[in-house]
Amino acid sequence: MFIAIASIVLLVLGVGTVFFNKGLPGLSKVNGTTIGKIIGISCLFLGLMGFFSRSFLIIDSDEIGHLKKIYLGSDLPAGKIIATDGQKGPQAQILGPGFHFMFLVNVLYDAEMHDVVVIPDGSYGELIALDGAPLRPGQFIADEWPTGEFENMMDAEFFLTEGKGQKGPQLTVLSPGKYRINRFLFDVKVHKALDVPAGHVAVIRSNVATHGHDCPDVIKTAGGSPNANVATPIVPVGCIGVWNEPKPPGKYYLNQKAYVPTIIPTRIQTWTYKGGYTERAVKLALNDDGSIQQKFTEKEIPTPESAADKAINVRVEGWVVPVDARILVSVEPKFAPTVVATVGDLKAVEDKIITPAIRDIMRTIGGHPDRKALDFIEKRDELAKLVEDAIIKEGRKAGVTIQEVRLGEPSIPPELMVARLREQLANQLKKTYLEEQKTQNERIKVERERASANQQSVLVAAEIAKQAAEYRKEQLKLEGEGEKLRLMEIAQGQQAQSKVLGQDRVLQLQMLKEILQVAKDNPEIIKVPTVQVSGSGSSLEGAAAVLGASNFGQMMKSTNEKKK
Repeated sequence: MFIAIASIVLLVLGVGTVFFNKGLPGLSKVNGTTIGKIIGISCLFLGLMGFFSRSFLIIDSDEIGHLKKIYLGSDLPAGKIIATDGQKGPQAQILGPGFHFMFLVNVLYDAEMHDVVVIPDGSYGELIALDGAPLRPGQFIADEWPTGEFENMMDAEFFLTEGKGQKGPQLTVLSPGKYRINRFLFDVKVHKALDVPAGHVAVIRSNVATHGHDCPDVIKTAGGSPNANVATPIVPVGCIGVWNEPKPPGKYYLNQKAYVPTIIPTRIQTWTYKGGYTERAVKLALNDDGSIQQKFTEKEIPTPESAADKAINVRVEGWVVPVDARILVSVEPKFAPTVVATVGDLKAVEDKIITPAIRDIMRTIGGHPDRKALDFIEKRDELAKLVEDAIIKEGRKAGVTIQEVRLGEPSIPPELMVARLREQLANQLKKTYLEEQKTQNERIKVERERASANQQSVLVAAEIAKQAAEYRKEQLKLEGEGEKLRLMEIAQGQQAQSKVLGQDRVLQLQMLKEILQVAKDNPEIIKVPTVQVSGSGSSLEGAAAVLGASNFGQMMKSTNEKKK
């Protein structure tokens, strides 16, 4: 301000001296002289320079010039913040980069520099207008600007005049990039863009309605019959409510105050019900004397952090049996809006629908009069199928698809397992004993084969001797049969001979042959007759008498006496 006043004084003095030959106050001696004119011209020049120095602005390339008018303007109307017609206060006009000449701009205005608005990649800018027309009654957010008029929206003067922009949060957002906007008019907040990952969809709950859409009555839409699925107030895209078309994977620059997204996974989810109980068990031990000893144990089973809930307690035959369960769940994209509209999200489906339903179903199945506790072991697949058929209907009401139900290992009370375990142990011991016996027999067989291998030479010799004995046996048998035949033939000959000569003659003849054979085989025997026999005829009496009186006869007689 001081520079401006000084510049005015210098201009007045310079103009008066140069153009009107007025004297300078206190310098009467130089008035009208060349020196006076030079001084006047200097005052004029300094005054002009003073005015010029207060009449321009230089804006950097990354800045925006904003002006607040201080002097020479009317007051703003009530309720207005931004001046559009030269009023005092923040101006709608902004200055871009470079040199700007405005007469006494630094005197009449207060200039402020603001950085260019930068929206980074993966984000969007939310605009909040501080001035403009008020929102309509019941209107949540300002109307969206058409894409072709986005540049006009950024012009504060157009926004406040011809554009009839509304104050408050704007439905139109800034996508990534740089923007020169009037910061007196717009406040900018940067938010992360909606990023829908693979295997998910985004269900949009809209708080605004787009012009030109025929939207249904949400209240009537939400009403359903008692037997219908859970009420689902789903509306077409562009209406207020949950849109019936989810957003597929990708990035979206949506105003998340107007369009509230809910990310729903479409991949298969595993919900487990496990732990949260005391596991009681019985252990069997075999004593040295062969008796079975049993010991009861207890162990706390915690619920994993990743589990949907603790194990399901089923009362069967008066016993409480904790049963682990696993459910495979998926949401088809077309049913994702139903999930959001009915309960909110997949976690709410798990907590509010599926978990209570499966507990009720399991208790109902376990409480059947014919149900046995051991059925959860022996008929596990059958029970899982019953649970699956029942829970699929409950999931369909909330828009989820139950892919599979699997029952885990139940914690059967040990009192029910003692008899079975003892039977199993006895059978196992029996099997073990049989296996040991089989092993011992195999070992004996191996040892026998090893010993046989070590005595192979002896065995070969014995085998050969055995074969030789067999051959000798056969030989003797044949020889005996031959001798038998020979003797039979001899006997037949002797029998025929006895018929001719008589048995006594034949006996004597046979004895003579034997004696002669002995004499032939033993020449050392002396054959001296002691009796002489004479007579007539050709009978054998003489020879027999001679032979009987010889030492052969005596020997035979002695032999017969010894036999007697």
